[in-house]
Amino acid sequence: MGTSSDKAVLVDMEGRIVSTQTEPYPTYYPAPAFVEQDPDDYWRAVCEATAKLVDKTGISADDVKGVVFSTQAMGIIPIDKYGNVLHKNITWVDGRAEKQAHSIMKKLGGKKIFTLVAGTPIMGKDVVAKLIWLKEEMPNVYNDTKYFLDVNGFLKFKCTGVPVAEYSGASSYGLDLKKKKWLSALKMTGIDMSKLPPLVKSTDMIGNGLTEEAAKAMKLNAGTPVFGGCDDTQSAAIGSGMIGEGDIHIYLGTSAWVGATSAKQSKFKNGAAAIQSADIDMNLIVGITEAAGSNLEWIKEQFFKKESEELGSGIYDFMDSVIKDIPAGSDYLICTPWMLGERCPVSTTTTRSTLFNIDPRHTREHLMRAVYEGIGYNLRWILENFKKDYGFYTRKFRIIGGGALNDAWMQMIADITNSEFAIVDNPRNSGALGAAIIAMIGLGELKSFADAKQFVKETKTYRPNPANRHIYDEQFASYKRIYFSLNKAYELANSKRFEGQE
Repeated sequence: MGTSSDKAVLVDMEGRIVSTQTEPYPTYYPAPAFVEQDPDDYWRAVCEATAKLVDKTGISADDVKGVVFSTQAMGIIPIDKYGNVLHKNITWVDGRAEKQAHSIMKKLGGKKIFTLVAGTPIMGKDVVAKLIWLKEEMPNVYNDTKYFLDVNGFLKFKCTGVPVAEYSGASSYGLDLKKKKWLSALKMTGIDMSKLPPLVKSTDMIGNGLTEEAAKAMKLNAGTPVFGGCDDTQSAAIGSGMIGEGDIHIYLGTSAWVGATSAKQSKFKNGAAAIQSADIDMNLIVGITEAAGSNLEWIKEQFFKKESEELGSGIYDFMDSVIKDIPAGSDYLICTPWMLGERCPVSTTTTRSTLFNIDPRHTREHLMRAVYEGIGYNLRWILENFKKDYGFYTRKFRIIGGGALNDAWMQMIADITNSEFAIVDNPRNSGALGAAIIAMIGLGELKSFADAKQFVKETKTYRPNPANRHIYDEQFASYKRIYFSLNKAYELANSKRFEGQE
C-alpha cells in the first residue's frame, strides 16, 4: 500500500514475482499541511486488486498460502468499539500538528533539552503530535476511539477482524526498541495508552486468517493465513538483501530513504530515526526524504505535459534522454526537493522547495536535471550523516524502487555521492519480495531472515565519474547553504498557515 495506489503482487516460494495488479486511490488536502486518505478506499483497492490478480493469473485460491501487507507508515486511523472508522487516515506526509509538537516538547523540558535526550525534535508530521491534535481539536473522535490503527493494522483488521499493531509500524508511534513494548514516555504526552492495540511480530499469524467476508471480496479462501507484515521501509530493507550489520540501501519512489540495518545502533540523529526492523532482532536506521519521485511527477505534469500526453509511459525514457544533454551541475542551477517539508537530513515542517540561481540560459531541461540532482544532494547529505553519526561505511550500497530503472539518474547519484552502488533485479517490487519473505518465514518455508539473500540478485553496478567530482562538491556545498540561509524565512512564511490558519 503506497502513497497513491495499492499493488497486489503474487510471489512464488522461490521469490519470483509472478504477476502484479495496481489499483489507485485519491488523496485529500482539506487545509494547508493536511494530507488525508479514506481507509475505505484502501480496502476497496485491496479487494479489487487481489480479485483481478486471481482472475488474471488463473491461480486457484487453494494455492494461495498466505496474505501479507507492506504499507505506507505512520498512518492514524481511529476505529470505535464496533470497528467503524471515525476519521480519514491522517497520512505520514500530513504536517498539521506543529503547535502540538512544540507543546509536547515544552512540557518535557523544551526543544533543546528534548532534542538532546531524544536525539531529534518532535515535528508536526510525527504521529504523537497528531494524536494530541486529535485529542485537542476533535475530542469526540478521540474519546470514541477504541484503537488507533496504522494502515497495515487497519488492513489486517479488515482481513481478520483482529485489531493489532506490528512492531515495526508501532515504532513510528513510539516503541521501546529494547523492551519491545509501547514506549512508556507516551503517557507523559497525554496519550491514552489503552487506545494503542496489542503488539505482534511481522511473522505472526493474525487471528484465524481471512474471514468469510474478506475472503469472498478478495476471491481467496476463508482461513488463508494473514501475517503481521510491516511498513514499506522495513519490507524494502528485506527485499534489498541488505540485512547484515551496517548494510545500506536506498529506496527511490514517490518518497525516498536511506536505510541501514543494525543490531547495535538505536540513536535518533539529524532527522534519522531508529525504528524496529521486520526482523525482531534488528533495528533499522532510516533517513526519509519526503518527496523524490513525486517531484519528478510535478516536473512532468507542469513542464512536459504535451510530451507526456503524446508518449504515455514513454515519457520517462524521453526525460531520461534529454537530461543527458545538460551538463553536470545544471549550469549552477539548484532545485531543493522539499516540496512537502523534510524529515532528513533536516527536520522541518515549514520548509518548501526553492529554485536557486536561475538565469536566462536555463531551460526546462535544466530545471528537470536540477530536480534529479537536488534529490541526489539530499541523499548525499543523509549518507554523510550516517557515516558521522553512526560510523556506517557509506561507499557501497544498493538502490531499489522505480527510480533505480532511470539510468541517467543513477549515474548522477553515483557522481554526486562519489560512491559505487548496485541495483537489483526487479527493483520496483523489492518491497513486495521482502513482504513475501516475511510470509514464508511465518509459514515455515524459510528458517530465518538470513535466507532472504538467496532471492536478491544484483543486475548492474554504477561507479562515479571523476570528471564530475569538483562541480558536485561545489554545488552540494551551495545546496546546504540554501537550507541554512532560508530556514528562518520559510518558518516565518509558513508556520501560521501550516497550523491550518489562513
